[in-house]
Amino acid sequence: MLLDFFNIVADLKKIPRKGWKEKIGLQSPESVADHSYNTAVMAMVLSDLKEFDTEKILKMALLHDIAESVTGDFTPDEISKKDKREMENNAMLDILSKLPSTLASNYTKIWDEYQNGNSKEAILVHEIDRLEMALQAWKYRGEGYPKEKLEMFFSTAKKEIKSKEILAILDKIL
Repeated sequence: MLLDFFNIVADLKKIPRKGWKEKIGLQSPESVADHSYNTAVMAMVLSDLKEFDTEKILKMALLHDIAESVTGDFTPDEISKKDKREMENNAMLDILSKLPSTLASNYTKIWDEYQNGNSKEAILVHEIDRLEMALQAWKYRGEGYPKEKLEMFFSTAKKEIKSKEILAILDKIL
């Protein structure tokens, strides 16, 4: 059972972040695993600074894109939020079913909390997800990709991030 779970999660390393491919023409964009790792590190630091439940936040950050190992990565313009959520929830239930029931139950609660955005931890991870996207866009801009093509990533982050601390970091990127 555990090997099946680990194998599915490892597939995230092979899933390219589709937005970078489609929107700016990158041939070899970061993987979903690359994004998830950076999101988790950022979440750990910001959670500790805010004195939140960092263990929970790390679990949430690490879980937040695991379903994409089955569904693939979708851009917002190719699937509705409702359909994406349903696909990812089904995939996540299947993925977590590979774990012992106590772990699966615990991770499902954390996943649901993230999906519903109904806690300070979930809100933080959602905002960090957007901040990480903006940071990656900034890095791609530094590699010579046109700012005009990257603007949509910056504007999405600016629109979706509400907390002062994370907006302050985003403002330095912009």
